[in-house]
Amino acid sequence: MDDSQESTHQELTDDPGRAVKYYDRDFWSHENLRYSRPHFRLEKTARIINKLASGRQCELLDVGCGPATLARFLGANVSYHGIDMAISQPAPNLIEADLVKNPIRFGAKRFDFVVAQGFFEYMGSAQEQKLAEIAELLAGSGKFLATYVNFGHRDREVYWPYNNIQPLGEFRSSLARFFTLERAFPTSYNWRHSEPNRQFMRVTQMPIMTEFPLISRLLGVEYIFICSRRTR
Repeated sequence: MDDSQESTHQELTDDPGRAVKYYDRDFWSHENLRYSRPHFRLEKTARIINKLASGRQCELLDVGCGPATLARFLGANVSYHGIDMAISQPAPNLIEADLVKNPIRFGAKRFDFVVAQGFFEYMGSAQEQKLAEIAELLAGSGKFLATYVNFGHRDREVYWPYNNIQPLGEFRSSLARFFTLERAFPTSYNWRHSEPNRQFMRVTQMPIMTEFPLISRLLGVEYIFICSRRTR
């Protein structure tokens, strides 16, 4: 990490003896540029949402939306809203907010879909609080789609800004405290810990929504979890 990278974070202590780094707007205004172009995980998530929506009018909140690229791949029946630390192009359907310091909300709205892609790897010890807030945003039969990196991959790579690295089982357990987990499967499979780049691999893996024992844990790049609000 060079000096410019080091200057983009604030260091906070959430638990005794544990320093957690959260990154500020300056960092995210540059980081978000990496996601202006669509990537495999985003396209697959959009495909799943469109299928679940089945043409009905829906409200969706994209948590940690970055440049709101997901909106380009959703059907016209899905009304898109986003919230992020750094919004580069302000719009009525986008809110800029520090989601560690502030609760996740979009006025008083409730949503048919809430999506959090590549979000919880940066939430430090705020993970469970953010999950609780998302649960409150779901409409009665709403769905929550979350992704999380498979840190058990055979060729594990950890991106340096991550501050919330845990086994998939721990993340799944946190989800289960607030949601009913309906499905979980890798977004993609690769020998390397990166999304598939070859067109053949992208096309063949896009429709796969299956978890294979052992193989998924070794070769799954990231996981997607499809959840509904837990009934108490």
